[in-house]
Amino acid sequence: MEKGEWDNCTSPMEFLLLGMGNVPSLQTPLFLLLLMIYLVTMVGNSLIIVLVVTDQHLHTPMYFFLGNLSSLETCYSSTILPRLLASFLTGDSTISAHGCIAQVHFFGSFAVSECYLLAMMSYDRYLAICQPLLYASLMTWKVSLQLAAVSWLGGFLSCTVVTSFLSNLRFCGPKAVDHFFCDLTPLLELACSDTRVITVVSFILCFIDIIFPFLFTLASYVCIRAAILRIPSSVGRQKAFSTCSSHLTVITVFYGTLIIVYLIPRTAPLRQLNKVFSFFYTILTPLVNPLIYSLRNREVREALRKALRKTLACTQSSQQLCTPAGD
Repeated sequence: MEKGEWDNCTSPMEFLLLGMGNVPSLQTPLFLLLLMIYLVTMVGNSLIIVLVVTDQHLHTPMYFFLGNLSSLETCYSSTILPRLLASFLTGDSTISAHGCIAQVHFFGSFAVSECYLLAMMSYDRYLAICQPLLYASLMTWKVSLQLAAVSWLGGFLSCTVVTSFLSNLRFCGPKAVDHFFCDLTPLLELACSDTRVITVVSFILCFIDIIFPFLFTLASYVCIRAAILRIPSSVGRQKAFSTCSSHLTVITVFYGTLIIVYLIPRTAPLRQLNKVFSFFYTILTPLVNPLIYSLRNREVREALRKALRKTLACTQSSQQLCTPAGD
């Protein structure tokens, strides 16, 4: 970032996040709700990561991608919620210009990486169901690692391009960002520089990073559905569909809210509605993903039961060792 851009008298050194609205009576309930959501999100996704790493039955490409998704969700939530919780606690809704740019970069990076990762997960399910005899040779651990690496790096590289343009803009007039976090569109509304280049670049990258992975995922599930319908037995069809139903639910929730947010015009009457849908895909999606996978996936449920039994057995044996011999 060029120092002169932010030192210019027309460029603010900080922005004011307007949040969900100035309703003092809701500050404490919202803080408690968001704190609970953040804690459950972190614990739920961390638990899935631990299960995938420690349980040998989950050492497959499908659960390797699930572990990466949970890692993304913890990072995704941590770019927004800690800052939002701090603003509720202190009453200070300002964020530095550099902090705002950093939030745009990391939030966008993790969101784009999730789009790519969901596409990789759909490809994994496509091979497992539509090409079962070739699955082991096509989806090796080397390929899985490469696909996961492409997902993470693709998100970071793409958003680095956007934030490099964003950091060179000048911001004039009001410094109030009409959102509860720093997002690209509300920031561009405050810029007094020419935003045509960054708008075109963002549109092109949006198609590459969001629309293309979405269409790829959609095409994969069209093929999967056709393959499932060709299975003669109802038991076989149910078993095949159960292996990807959790992933399909996550895709529907994530892309459904994401597309609605960026299709709704940011006119004054619709801005609050835009914030509500943003709340769903930025805060609630990372919360429900571990719940969906733990409740609807038999292998994850079984791994969780085994981990709980092992923990309980270790606790009981520790208590017995600590009990005096004469008792």
